[in-house]
Amino acid sequence: MPAATAASPWYKHLWPWIIIGILTTSVCLSLTMVSIAVRNPDNLVNDNYYEAGKGINRSLDRELLAQQLSLKATVHLDELTGEVDLRLTGSSGPQNLELNLISPTQAEKDRKVLLTRVDAGRYVGQLEDKVDGRRFVELLGSEGGHVWRLFEEEKVEHGVTLQLGDEAIQGAEHL
Repeated sequence: MPAATAASPWYKHLWPWIIIGILTTSVCLSLTMVSIAVRNPDNLVNDNYYEAGKGINRSLDRELLAQQLSLKATVHLDELTGEVDLRLTGSSGPQNLELNLISPTQAEKDRKVLLTRVDAGRYVGQLEDKVDGRRFVELLGSEGGHVWRLFEEEKVEHGVTLQLGDEAIQGAEHL
């Protein structure tokens, strides 16, 4: 029986080119995804869980100190001037405070404001640009050589007054 011969070479048929096109597209898209992943690493992942856990305990200690000192703060952000006016009540009155407005997902949107005491319980600082949206608001100060911290999640808008220290400490229910 004689061998069958093809009427035309393979490259003149449509289906081999469709299969080659699909494979080429898959390889190109995969390489594109790999390059995007390498250029934009995920900064939310922490691979050192033990150190993060110890940090959480230190944070709780600072928040418990703020609770023992009966600290509460009222923060007002002036949209026009960028001035941050903070009123602190409780058993602490450090010369300087640090206010951090932390974005939950985008580190480039974090803002740090250093506040200086102008009167008893009143602190003033300057915010460089407008901050809007959901933020973790952290207020740090010191008393007797120990750092205290007020920390809450708030919706930050200019012209709105924020209250810190009025919510229960999360993660310290057992204490």
